[in-house]
Amino acid sequence: MKFNFTQSFCLIFTVVVCLPYCGCGPQPDTSVAPGEPGRARQQPETPATTYTPLPEGVEFPEVTAEQIFGSADYPAFSFGGFREKTRDIVPSVEQLKEDLQILAAMDIKLLRTYNTQEFPHASNLLEAIRQLRLEDSEFEMYVMLGAWISCEGAFGAAPNHDAEDIPHNRAEIDAAVELANKYPESVKAIAVGNEAMVHWAAAYFVKPGIILAWVEHLQTLKESGDLPEDLWITSSDNFASWGGGSTDYHNEDLDRLINAVDFVSMHTYPFHDSHYNSDYWLAPAEEAEMSAEKKAAAAVQRAVDYAKDQYRTTSEYVRAVAPEKPIHIGETGWATASNGFYGPEGSHAADEYKMKLFYDAMRSWTAEAGLSCFYFEAFDEPWKDANNPGGSENHFGMFNIANEAKYALWGLVDEGVFEGLTRGGNPVTKTYDGDESAIIEGLLLVPDAEGGG
Repeated sequence: MKFNFTQSFCLIFTVVVCLPYCGCGPQPDTSVAPGEPGRARQQPETPATTYTPLPEGVEFPEVTAEQIFGSADYPAFSFGGFREKTRDIVPSVEQLKEDLQILAAMDIKLLRTYNTQEFPHASNLLEAIRQLRLEDSEFEMYVMLGAWISCEGAFGAAPNHDAEDIPHNRAEIDAAVELANKYPESVKAIAVGNEAMVHWAAAYFVKPGIILAWVEHLQTLKESGDLPEDLWITSSDNFASWGGGSTDYHNEDLDRLINAVDFVSMHTYPFHDSHYNSDYWLAPAEEAEMSAEKKAAAAVQRAVDYAKDQYRTTSEYVRAVAPEKPIHIGETGWATASNGFYGPEGSHAADEYKMKLFYDAMRSWTAEAGLSCFYFEAFDEPWKDANNPGGSENHFGMFNIANEAKYALWGLVDEGVFEGLTRGGNPVTKTYDGDESAIIEGLLLVPDAEGGG
């Protein structure tokens, strides 16, 4: 008997099995003792950024969040630039400039981050953007700055979901405010929490009232002039957390939160539900004799329709509360490898062929619908499942660690848009040495539904 992972989830199963696999934002750092997410950390190997003030007389063109969000002129990615198996080795400003130039070559103009102060990643990124803009007046990149929010006792033996980790959360929010004021030309939105309300995040989730309090705090700072008035505030969370799934999430605090944010940032992951809610994914009887390519195309179209349906149900709830509230896709993605639930021993979802189909279709739909879509993610990050290199969380990037563009981007490589750009000394090349027959050979056959063939 199958169940819907995004709507009803067994707490014990979540804690023991799923936390290493689901949730594509930053995972708990095991170098921090359980229950102590706010304690002082050892200094990362990369020092914090030296702030570069704007030279006198330099002004950047004024672009607002309202102009950016929903515009096809500002394609978006979720971004983490970590290249090693630990976040304690933080990418430098120069390394992040390499990443930014690669993304700019793809015409990407909007990035989403996840933490503000535990590591100097966000500050390095914003410094890198400023330096590139000072070096090249044509360079353009904006950021939705994420502040990580946790409950009291997060990642410990007894997390208290009715209370928050106040020292940690305040530090995250204070750092977000500081960075937004230091880099107003780049920070166009702040997201309070990442998958911080969804119940399957059993190690750290909080109730909507806690997110609401921080959102209202930031909105008050805007009103008082202590934050830019055109800065947008949101929380980025699973579609169910925004009312699009189980009625377990429907409550007064959620409704107040919907009214308080400037837009709703919702996540949708058909990839994960190819395992957790596989009824939608498995090939029906009429597809049993199709080729692997055709079965993949049909299955990925069902995945896109699945995402659209989650957007629809979320919209219905949100619009009943706040009819004019914008709703954007804060996160979606497709891993290209898995030695677990999504690979050859699982749902057969994880490969580069299906990623390309999903990426292209999601980009097309959201552009036509006037939605921003933060596609997860730009580059593979091996820290996400450091002890399991084959884990799917390490393989959501459009580029692998060797700076090879995955199949979805081969066309851009052929166009020469990455010529002269490197990452860690590696030029942009193609996975599989550009051999398309190897992509087809690596295509996992979508399983048939019971009785489907």
